[in-house]
Amino acid sequence: MILQEVLVFAMAQPTDQRPSLLVQFLPFLLILGIFYFIILLPMKRRRKKVQDFQSSLQVGDKIVTTSGIYGSITKIHDKSVQVQIADKVRIEVSRSAVGGYQGEEPVVQEGTSS
Repeated sequence: MILQEVLVFAMAQPTDQRPSLLVQFLPFLLILGIFYFIILLPMKRRRKKVQDFQSSLQVGDKIVTTSGIYGSITKIHDKSVQVQIADKVRIEVSRSAVGGYQGEEPVVQEGTSS
């Protein structure tokens, strides 16, 4: 009896119904959503944090550059800052080269530039 039902089911005409377009693209949309929340959103937040830090630099801040130079900011320009690294020794570095404040965790991670 069970064998007859299996044979009848196997001999049935295949249906021509295709899954809807939404069902076909659902896995791709799901992957894009996961990609956005796991990779793109944290990168966006990190970039915003770095930009806020670099735009809030002030004269007198004790900073560390991404190359490891310690100093104090003496002048601020649009795209660069002047850093005093020793008595009567001043260098000019890009704002994006400022990695963080002395004694704190770096805001700009090693190997990244903004």
